[in-house]
Amino acid sequence: MINQENGVFPAVCPLDCPDTCGLLLHKENGKIVKVVGNPDHPITKGAICNKVRNMTERVYHPERLQYPMRRVGAKGEGKFEQISWDEAIGEITSKFSSIAETYGSESILPYSFYGNMGILGVDGMDRRFFNALGASMLEQTICNAAGNTGWKYTMGANQGTIPEDTEHADLIIVWGGNIVSTNMHQVVLAEKARKKGAQIVVIDVHRNRTAQWGDWFIPLYPGTDSALALGIMHVLFERGMANEDFMQKYTVGHDALRDHVQSYTPERVARITGVPEADIVKLAELYGKANAAHIHIGNGLQHHDHGGMSVRSISCLPAITGHWLQRGGGAVRTNSYASTNSDALERPDLRHNPEPRVVNMNRIGEALLEAEQPIRAMLVYCSNPLVVAPDSERVERGFAREDLFTVVHDLFMTDTAKYADIVLPAKSSFEATDLYTSYWHQYVHIQEPVIAPIGESKSNVELFSLLGQAMGYDPEIFGEKPEQMIEAALQNTDNPYMNGVTLEALQEQRFVKLDMTPYDSYLDRLPTPSGKIELYSETMEQRGLPPLPTYRTSLEGYDGERPASVTDEYPLMFVSPPNHNFLNSSFANTQKHQRLEKMPMLQIHPEDAARRNVEEGDTVLVWNERGQIELTAKITEAMLPGTVISQGLWWDDEGKKQRVNKLTSNRLSDMGNGATFFSATVEVKRQVGV
Repeated sequence: MINQENGVFPAVCPLDCPDTCGLLLHKENGKIVKVVGNPDHPITKGAICNKVRNMTERVYHPERLQYPMRRVGAKGEGKFEQISWDEAIGEITSKFSSIAETYGSESILPYSFYGNMGILGVDGMDRRFFNALGASMLEQTICNAAGNTGWKYTMGANQGTIPEDTEHADLIIVWGGNIVSTNMHQVVLAEKARKKGAQIVVIDVHRNRTAQWGDWFIPLYPGTDSALALGIMHVLFERGMANEDFMQKYTVGHDALRDHVQSYTPERVARITGVPEADIVKLAELYGKANAAHIHIGNGLQHHDHGGMSVRSISCLPAITGHWLQRGGGAVRTNSYASTNSDALERPDLRHNPEPRVVNMNRIGEALLEAEQPIRAMLVYCSNPLVVAPDSERVERGFAREDLFTVVHDLFMTDTAKYADIVLPAKSSFEATDLYTSYWHQYVHIQEPVIAPIGESKSNVELFSLLGQAMGYDPEIFGEKPEQMIEAALQNTDNPYMNGVTLEALQEQRFVKLDMTPYDSYLDRLPTPSGKIELYSETMEQRGLPPLPTYRTSLEGYDGERPASVTDEYPLMFVSPPNHNFLNSSFANTQKHQRLEKMPMLQIHPEDAARRNVEEGDTVLVWNERGQIELTAKITEAMLPGTVISQGLWWDDEGKKQRVNKLTSNRLSDMGNGATFFSATVEVKRQVGV
């Protein structure tokens, strides 16, 4: 494909999105001129989002990094000079070797996430390099760790209802997920269900695009999702809508749960959540009387102090009603049916220190400012921590350390890259070979190069191969071709769903469906300690967690039983969900996507705005003890009073302080050591004369 100047070529979307869309790339004179959806893809069927449709603007952006660079100005100033790849690799390996010899290899830290979802690049050659080096390990829990842990305590594995079946549901509850912006093909399937008579209920803190699309929107206070789930359970048990036969056969702890939820009356839950008592009863009856109710558990509700328990609580609901037995019923948080052979990819056997220091990525600012055991070198790739990590004022101070040697491998001069000592140009996904799985649907994809590299850019696999070989590591391991790595990744005998997924099949068909035969006996082979759905979890009890779903108030935040008072320094709950046209910090630097989003705004309720003399369009200062930002006020009733919303991760620009994570905490969630982005409180005031 790379050598053909003209034509239409298969591809896959590389973004951190559950849909993992099949694409077709139109080339003219060796350049991609159009990106469209592949109509032959069984799930995505030719429909793609606006982000990917405009991917050419990102691939051919005039600010794409073209060659390696060395810093010549102050950190953060963004002044660099061009160097060769040989010079860059030589400087990096020399510095890493010197630091490891002087201070120990654990003073070096990788920092990455899934800016590109290619498995070889983010879970393959990079891991081999840092294992062989003996570097500290990064605990990558910024996104879904809390929710995944909460789900696994109930269900044993991160597997749930398969997408195609959801069109057969007669009730779909979207809980804490803006799927119109983040999972558009689930919307398509839900629309099919709606045409057959299904009702769509959206539960969220914000009347976002999904809430506007649904049939019934239920707003609640941030972080109170567990209480609402427990209130539904109370009604289900009280009104005889629990499936006793299902619970007896497939669950443990149902009697204890029945007793436990007696205290979560609709009256009490209404006070906590802000959801009217009548609506709680109506929702519970709607759910209990449905034949095949499906709950789509989104990402947002897990980003609270007790986010893991929120997901844990919601995941118990289909076990009480037995909706798992009906096609399309049940629930899903994320689907990991396509797990690959991680040991073959990452080679943990290369590590000489099998129990290294572990740094949680949510606390990178704190870790970088630690004096006792300082991090002395970092390599950042597929992430932009100055924008995406919480408590970013502290993150910025950490990256500004002159004694910290930092390398950034990226497509652009990000806010983080400006603090690097060496900046390296990265390939886009359309310039490299990689393997892609979905954490929602059941198809595995291969991407092979469609265009030549932009400038001197290199893929993650190429970068870490060069670094490994320059460090003198095993040339056979660090000289493997992507195709060899894919073959090894697909040989996972522990995962029966991967049967039939081979390199040859992928190269011929471009995407291959998993063998879903084991799904037929899903409930009979749950990998929980009891082998059943655990409404009562002894494992949680042993770990000091409530063994039954339990509501706890956020450490930083309020609810209807503990409302903010006039004496509170920061009386507004601040939530910063994704917007429609960015994906985390990606696309925030392209003009088309910026124009579509217009500007970073603070959505504020009329009652809260009136108390502060804020009017539509005012510039407002938003602050707490962690930092401050300036946004444009948008007065709206899209959320309950006491909550303010700012969508999207905007880079700081031309002196504008608009990075929302200056306000978010680096506290870790109740389980999974996840991020608590949405458990933050702030104050707001109008900027006079601005």
